[in-house]
Amino acid sequence: MNDTSDIKMSSNKPYLVGAFYDWISDNEMTPFIAVDTNVYGVVVPMAYVKEGQIVLNIAASAVGSIALGEDAIEFSARFGGKLEHLIVPYGAISAIYAKENGAGTALPIEHPSEEEIAEKASTDEAGKPEKQAKPSLASVSTGNKTSEPKKSAKGKASLKVIK
Repeated sequence: MNDTSDIKMSSNKPYLVGAFYDWISDNEMTPFIAVDTNVYGVVVPMAYVKEGQIVLNIAASAVGSIALGEDAIEFSARFGGKLEHLIVPYGAISAIYAKENGAGTALPIEHPSEEEIAEKASTDEAGKPEKQAKPSLASVSTGNKTSEPKKSAKGKASLKVIK
C-alpha cells in the first residue's frame, strides 16, 4: 500500500465557495461573502473595511459580471459612486451565506506561504496580464441585518446571524 499522507493537495476553498455560490444563486437568494482584509492579495476599498473585515454582495445581479477564478474572485463594484476593481483570494473568505436566511458556511482563513507570495510577485513582475473583470455594480452590507463572522476562542471562524 502506498503512503499518501505526504502528498500535498490544493485548497478545497475555491470548490466550496463556488458550490455555495451556485447553490445560493440557484435558490434565488443573495450570496454574501465575509472577507478578512489582512490576507495577502485582498484588493478592496479600505474605507469600507471595519475591524479588518468587509462583507460583500457577490450576486450576479449586483455585480453584473463576476470571475470565480482558480485563486481568487474578481469583480468590479461601485462604492460611493466610484467604480472599484476588487480581488478576493479564496483564502481570505471567512464565510459565504445567503443574505435572506443566513444559510451557508464559515470557512477557515488561509494565509499564503512566503513561497506562494514570492511566486505571485515574480509572476506579476514578469508582465503576465492579470484577469480583468468587466465593470459592474455590487453592494456592501453595512446594515444591522447582516451576518458577520466572529472568531471563537479557538481561532476558528463562526457565523452569527443578527436580526
